[in-house]
Amino acid sequence: MDDRSLTKRIQTLHKAAAKEPPSVVLQLLEELKKEPAPTEEQLRSTKAGVVVGKMRSNTNKDIARLATEIVSKWRKNVDSAKDKRKVELSKDSPTPKTASSPLPPSSSSNKPYEGNPETRHFKTDKVDLKRTGHQARDGCIGILYNGLAYRATESVEEVVRLAMDVEAAAFRVFKGDTPEYRQKIRGLMTSLKRKDNPALGKRVRSGAIAPDAFVKMTDVELASDAQRAEDEKLQQENMKKAQVPMAEKSISDALKCGKCGQKKVSYSQAQTRSADEPMTTFCECTVCGNRWKFS
Repeated sequence: MDDRSLTKRIQTLHKAAAKEPPSVVLQLLEELKKEPAPTEEQLRSTKAGVVVGKMRSNTNKDIARLATEIVSKWRKNVDSAKDKRKVELSKDSPTPKTASSPLPPSSSSNKPYEGNPETRHFKTDKVDLKRTGHQARDGCIGILYNGLAYRATESVEEVVRLAMDVEAAAFRVFKGDTPEYRQKIRGLMTSLKRKDNPALGKRVRSGAIAPDAFVKMTDVELASDAQRAEDEKLQQENMKKAQVPMAEKSISDALKCGKCGQKKVSYSQAQTRSADEPMTTFCECTVCGNRWKFS
């Protein structure tokens, strides 16, 4: 099955799971199970593993069982291909080959997370971060894992795979391990862990926001609807304040500048004290710029 066919099947399955009765979803899963297992690259590019993996916790037992069988079949195929690749590499070279792109997770749990989702961390989840052969990139995968796992019930494997996809996308977009790349990784993690924006993490984990699009989002786009509304309100208030007209100034030849002696003085008046007190007059010499005030 090629990428296009698999993508179409997964999209149909995803829509059916949300709108169609269980019988339709079961039929689509049965058809998918009969197809040859996709490669690891296909699973990652089409998000097939994420979509089907979520169905393992479906309330319909038949759907959950069939989804589990499909994921198990796919995992065995990926593991088999990985073992075969290791054997081939060991024959070609006595030293391990450094990977230029992230390798798939090998020992992470595939079970839905059952602990406290608000305290998830790659250390407590026992995630092996050695994925790219590059210490800084592996560290960024850990940072993203912490953000993506926040309030998530997805399995460790699913979150790790997504963190790797996001990191790889950022690495491409920002052309390597640059300051912009590291700043973006930290910014994404911060946005994911905002308590007032739980929808962001859900959209990324569900595939509604693809990794390539996620790493290009601006601070405004990453903000929650409530935060954007608050920012818009504040901006409108600042604009109104900026548009408040300044007190009109008058020119008087009765006032004399104490600095240059000229009688070309502009002035304005304002009630700066209680109403029964005289107004304060603010003066400015139009010749030398000297300023003073009196009551």
